Amino acid sequence: MEPQQSSALTLPKAVLLGVIEGLTEFLPVSSTAHLAVAERFLGIGRTSAEKRAADAYAIVIQGGAILAVLLVSLGRIRSMIRGLFGRDRDGLRLLANLAIAFVPAAAIGLLLEPLRERLYGIWPIVGAWIVGGLLILLLVRERSAGVRAGAGTPATAGNALESLTWRTSLVIGFAQAVAIWPGVSRSLVTIAAALLLGLSVPAAVEFSFLLGLITLGAATGYEAVKSGGEIVAAFGVVTPVVGFVVAAACAFVAIRWMVSWLKTRSLSVFGWYRIGIGAVVAALAFFGVVN
Repeated sequence: MEPQQSSALTLPKAVLLGVIEGLTEFLPVSSTAHLAVAERFLGIGRTSAEKRAADAYAIVIQGGAILAVLLVSLGRIRSMIRGLFGRDRDGLRLLANLAIAFVPAAAIGLLLEPLRERLYGIWPIVGAWIVGGLLILLLVRERSAGVRAGAGTPATAGNALESLTWRTSLVIGFAQAVAIWPGVSRSLVTIAAALLLGLSVPAAVEFSFLLGLITLGAATGYEAVKSGGEIVAAFGVVTPVVGFVVAAACAFVAIRWMVSWLKTRSLSVFGWYRIGIGAVVAALAFFGVVN
C-alpha cells in the first residue's frame, strides 16, 4: 500500500514558502527561521513524518536560491573554472579560499546536527533574530566611526576580494558554522566576519554569496539524495518543483536588490528588520498565536 500524500503543503503554501526562501536566503535575516515560523503558521509538519519531509523540502527548495546565485555570479564562476585549468590565477585562489571556508562549516555542521533539532523552538529563534540585529547595528556603527576617521566610504572601505587569504577564509568558515542555530543567518555571520577581517562590503557580500553557493549546494544535494523519496511521498512532485522555481525567481530579485542597496546604504536596515520581526514573533508566541 502506497503512503498517502499529505494535504498540508498545498500549491499556494508551496508558493508562499518559495517566496520566503527566495527573498531571505541570501539576506542576513535567516531563511531557516522565517521558514520555521511560516510552517507553524501554515500548519505544516504536524506529524513526525510530515515534519521530516517539510524540513527536507525547505532544504531542497534552496536549490532555487542556488540557481539564482549561479546566474548572478557567472563571471566569477567562469574565472574559477579557468583557474582549474591554470588560466586564471585569481580565480584559482578564490576557489581554494572557498573550499577552505567550506570545510570547517561542513564538519561542525555534521557534528552538531543532533543539537540543531533542539534549537527550532520559537524562543531560540527570536533570541537569535534580536541578538543578530543588535550586532548588525553595532557593526554598522563601528564601520561608520572608521569611515569618519578616514577609511573611505562605508561601501568601499576595506579590501577587495582578491586580497583574501587562506587564514581569513578559514575564520569565515568557522564563523559560518555558528549559523547552525536557526535565526543566526549564514549570510549574517559570513558577511560580518569578512567585514571585521578587513574586506569591503561588496567583497564581503560576494564572498558570502559564493560560499553559500557551495555550502547550500552540498546541503541541497545531500538532502535530495537522502530524503527525495520522502518528500515526493509526502508532498508529490508539483509542489516541490513550484517551490523551487518561485524560490529561484525571488532569490534573483533579492540578490540584485541587496547588491544595489549596499552600494549607497548600510546593513542597518537588516538589523532593524531582525529586531522588529523578533519582537513581533515573540509577542505572537507570548499570546499563544504561534508555538
